[in-house]
Amino acid sequence: MLTLMAIGLVGGLITGISPCILPVLPVILISGAQSARATAGTSAAAGTVDPPPAKPSRAESLRPYLVIAGLVVSFSTVTLAGSALLSLLHLPQDAIRWLALVALVAIGVGLIFPSVEALLEKPFSLLPQKQFGSGSSGFGLGLALGVLYVPCAGPVLAAIVLAGATGSIGLPTIALTASFAVGAVMPLLVFALAGRRVAERVRAFRRRQREIRIAAGVVTILLAVALVFNLPATLQRAIPDYTTSFQHKLGGTDQVRRQLNLGGAANDQNAALSNCTDGATELENCGTAPDIKGIAQWLNTPGGAPVDLKQLHGKVVLIDFWAYSCINCQRSIPHVVGWYNAYRDKGFDVIGVHTPEYAFEHNRSNVATATAELGINYPVAMDNDYATWANYRNEYWPAHYLIDANGTVRHIKFGEGDYDVTEHLIRQLLSQAASNVGLPPAVDAPDTTPTSTLTPETYLGAQKAANYRGQGAYDQGTATFDYPAQLPNDSFALRGRWTLDQHSGTAEDDDATIALNYHARNVYLVVGGTGTLTVTREGQTSRILITGPPNMHHIVSNDTGATGHLEVALSRGLQAYSFTYG
Repeated sequence: MLTLMAIGLVGGLITGISPCILPVLPVILISGAQSARATAGTSAAAGTVDPPPAKPSRAESLRPYLVIAGLVVSFSTVTLAGSALLSLLHLPQDAIRWLALVALVAIGVGLIFPSVEALLEKPFSLLPQKQFGSGSSGFGLGLALGVLYVPCAGPVLAAIVLAGATGSIGLPTIALTASFAVGAVMPLLVFALAGRRVAERVRAFRRRQREIRIAAGVVTILLAVALVFNLPATLQRAIPDYTTSFQHKLGGTDQVRRQLNLGGAANDQNAALSNCTDGATELENCGTAPDIKGIAQWLNTPGGAPVDLKQLHGKVVLIDFWAYSCINCQRSIPHVVGWYNAYRDKGFDVIGVHTPEYAFEHNRSNVATATAELGINYPVAMDNDYATWANYRNEYWPAHYLIDANGTVRHIKFGEGDYDVTEHLIRQLLSQAASNVGLPPAVDAPDTTPTSTLTPETYLGAQKAANYRGQGAYDQGTATFDYPAQLPNDSFALRGRWTLDQHSGTAEDDDATIALNYHARNVYLVVGGTGTLTVTREGQTSRILITGPPNMHHIVSNDTGATGHLEVALSRGLQAYSFTYG
């Protein structure tokens, strides 16, 4: 636990000295200046000496710390549980951000007009600390800033976000998040205390506390307006993130993932899964298969009835974790379908556990359509809450868990490939379960797993867009983008007006285009809506009509893997989610 907290603290400190602190820095500085005590009875007459400032009240002394405390609390809470809470309430994913922006404007107005401040404080009149927002406490200001403070992405923050998305929020996750948040805001506390120190030493500040409050209100409102129009991104673009190399050199990332159990918490059911070696060529003993649990709906079962693994004892069962827009899964599924069709009359069964990677993959009709298109006729469990994913401590799409007739996991394979090995082990288990079983010839379908190094999957949502290299900060909201002078390999950029959310980018005008440099034989784009994709590559242009829910579309096909460049123009309203490669 202490090691985990140390990793989080160091990762946060590195993030806290990055250009990402710039948007909130002016408010933090002037907030610190507000906490300086005004001098009583000062005089500007020549020859007079200002008396020492009066001792600040407890609330004024604590203001910089309370601003930072509020920032830590709201940042940690929103990072871990904000998305889940909004989904539970059926609210858009940016609802908390807009609420924070409104709160920031209200606090700024309260600083300028005391009567408005008094009105804002009324809801908290019964609390011991009545000055909650714009007064000397500053805790409410910190809460609003914490929602709007978006640290530069790094391996530690990525682990925290993944833990929140998969529901792995235990004490280690909370400890890591809190330590990261504390590290990230410690430089801001230094600036807040520096602002107070300057205000205490400069007589002009001590005399003009009212003017400082008005200035603080104006700066706070200006920050809110700037964030609405994404203006701080201009400043951030002008200053390269000089902390990136430090983030990647931070050790312990694998240790973080292990301690957070990002594939799910260890329990009596799944503890023995670690005995299995990924892709082993011989059968192993990996303990009793964990339950399939927390399933939202079932497909391909009579009346949508659930399937219990205990009911399948006596059969060899393959559990296949997949997501329908995952190209790796789409290449793997024909093999799984082939095995099911060949061996289902010989004591073999398959359960496809569909664990969504994107929000649109929670939709039953979308999954049902994809299931039919992929020729899947075995039961499919919609694991929308990651319950079964967590129970198997899984981390991959696709992932295969092979279970023998006694309910014991005997083989695990993560990712694509080695289909001949998996089929050989299926046949071996079927022969063990019934010595006189007559097996058909092996399916032995062609293995289309890419053997060359491909461009990593390219996500277009603001949450995971790691290889964006265009002009314009890649944040949630609506903004106008442009291409850089030169686009690096394995990266993308946007042009035109786009609205970004956590998982996708929506074209807002007819000039909305994506430039992509890639290395692959095939390129696919996950896109939804109604309109047209115009793909331009090597001087050739093709058009693809898009209609219906998000799905994967094949946009580039080469004979061999190659390095290439393309541009994709999207009709207004189309939503693009990711590029995948094969």
